[in-house]
Amino acid sequence: MTIASLLEPVTGQPGPARLDHADEWMQGRTLYGGASALVAYTMATRAFTGLPSLRAAQIGFVAPVGEEIELSAEIVRQGRNVTQVRSEILSGGKTALTAFWLFGTGRDPNAERMSDRPRDWPGDPDDNAVAMRGEGPSFIQNNFEVRFGQAKGEDHGATIRRWARLTEDHSLDPVGKLVLMGDVMPPGAMRIMRRLGPISSINWSFNVLDPETQSDGGWYLAENASQHADAGYSSERLRMWDRQGRQVLDGLQCVAVFG
Repeated sequence: MTIASLLEPVTGQPGPARLDHADEWMQGRTLYGGASALVAYTMATRAFTGLPSLRAAQIGFVAPVGEEIELSAEIVRQGRNVTQVRSEILSGGKTALTAFWLFGTGRDPNAERMSDRPRDWPGDPDDNAVAMRGEGPSFIQNNFEVRFGQAKGEDHGATIRRWARLTEDHSLDPVGKLVLMGDVMPPGAMRIMRRLGPISSINWSFNVLDPETQSDGGWYLAENASQHADAGYSSERLRMWDRQGRQVLDGLQCVAVFG
């Protein structure tokens, strides 16, 4: 199912909406985080057309998002170069997701530094074995192709790195594709859990490094790395690179680790 079917009810007008095709993107009892963030991003861009490129976002995953929702969006501030927009998803009359989007016009750079290529580059996705075949949440099985991005069998600490791409192009703009894909990997803390238990993303903040990204074949290398895990929470760094090793997304996330 194309993501366009999921996003069709998101018209940019505030009020109730029914996501009739949410079942293909569910993770347990809630819409997969990247898909729910994309709904909120689409609400912002359809409510206020002509926005410059997305540069950063802050997203709070407050409660489960299902089929029956309400949507809202407002411009918080509009300056000469930067427009800041808030959009929200409500479920049962209560906030389920709140998002703050920062759109900014590009300027002649006064500082330039290209992000670092990841250490231990795994090579091209075609040179890596298929991962998660028949494993993991159904939304991954239905919508993503995943390949290993680390040497199998080695100790990678609290880091999970995989090549991933959508099985359909979905006609998404480059930033929309990053929003949908940026949260696809499980947290790195899964590698160091003492026993099996549920996990849940609480928030997600990210910077878009290349809003025009067009990675060959749709492949992106996604990495989740736990920077600190204790007391039932993990602070995770989320990054994505294109097929040529150029970083396109840099983010942080707090994850609840249960069990």
